[in-house]
Parts: sequence; C-alpha cells; structure tokens
Amino acid sequence: MDDIVKQAMAKWPNVPHCYGWLGLDARGAWRMRDEAAQQADAPGDKLANEALVGFIERNYAADERGCWYFQNGPQRVYVNLESTPFIARTDPAHGLVLHTGAPAGVPERAFLSEAGQWLLGLGARIAQVDDRDAAQLLQALELDGKPASDDAVLAWLGGGPGALALRWQERRIPVEHIGADEAPARFGFVRRPDRLFA
Repeated sequence: MDDIVKQAMAKWPNVPHCYGWLGLDARGAWRMRDEAAQQADAPGDKLANEALVGFIERNYAADERGCWYFQNGPQRVYVNLESTPFIARTDPAHGLVLHTGAPAGVPERAFLSEAGQWLLGLGARIAQVDDRDAAQLLQALELDGKPASDDAVLAWLGGGPGALALRWQERRIPVEHIGADEAPARFGFVRRPDRLFA
C-alpha cells in the first residue's frame, strides 16, 4: 500500500466506504461505473490512464468478508468482480501474469468449468484465465497421461472417466471440475459487495 494512502487513512479514519463505482472485468480491465452504469447494471467505462490503474493495483486488497477494494486515500472503494479477484494471462517470459502485471508463478491447482472457464489456484490467490488465453491451456491438457482431444475434454466435463491434468512449465497439475457459480463460496470472495447493502 502506498505511504500516502496510509497517511490519509491515519488522518481521516472514518470516511464512509464507496460501493458500486469500480469494477474488474473478466479480462482484467478496471471499469469506472458512473450512476448510469450502476442503474443499468452495466460494466462501465474501461480505465485507460496508466497512473490511475497502477495506483489502484498497488492499493488493492480484501477485507475480512472476502470483499475486494481499492484503498483510495482514506476511503475504501469496493470492487464489483465479474469473475474472480485476479485475472491471469499467458506470457512468453513468465508463463502466467496477473492483471496487475505481477508474475503469477506456476499454478498449484487448476479448475475447468463446463463453459470452458479456467480458474487457477496461485498460492492464496484464485485467478480466472482471460478467455483469450484459454485455448493455450486446453492444448496442454492430458487425460490419463495422454494428450486430451476436445471430445475427451467435453466427455470429462460431462462426467466421463479419467484423470485430467494440465502440463504447465514441466509440471503436471490435476484439473478439477468447477461449476460456474461455485467459485465465490469455495474460495471465499464476494463478487458484488454493492449488493450486501442493497
């Protein structure tokens, strides 16, 4: 967290929290949700200012309820999550990077939904893979130790037999099935903090 943020928190400790104005989409873009976007339950405008995005990412954290927020000086600005608190992308140099630009490391766990969404367990973090990069992971799948065809993966997702694994950076990571709406309860995060107080 930035020192200037810590100083502002100490100087003004009782600033009310803000809900509904900031979102993180499933491709890792921060979205400013003005009143019109909130009324329409729309994602909002993509933030493009690099300094602002960097400030948000350096001051991004979670509270004890699993609600993610950006500490904007003395005020917590709670974030609506389209998917998970972190979004991962493939990267030629690092293998995987988070939407914040930080290297993600090698996943310890991998999850695949029937809709083809990848979730990766990265230490204490859970990250959905940007859908534009999902095909690269699908190409690295094995079923019972052999390259998995698309049909074999679909059969597995439908409850078919076999052990599905992701080969990633010389490691074999078992893949588990996950339902589309299971992630928040399973991994302890809240997608819509604004609805906690609606």
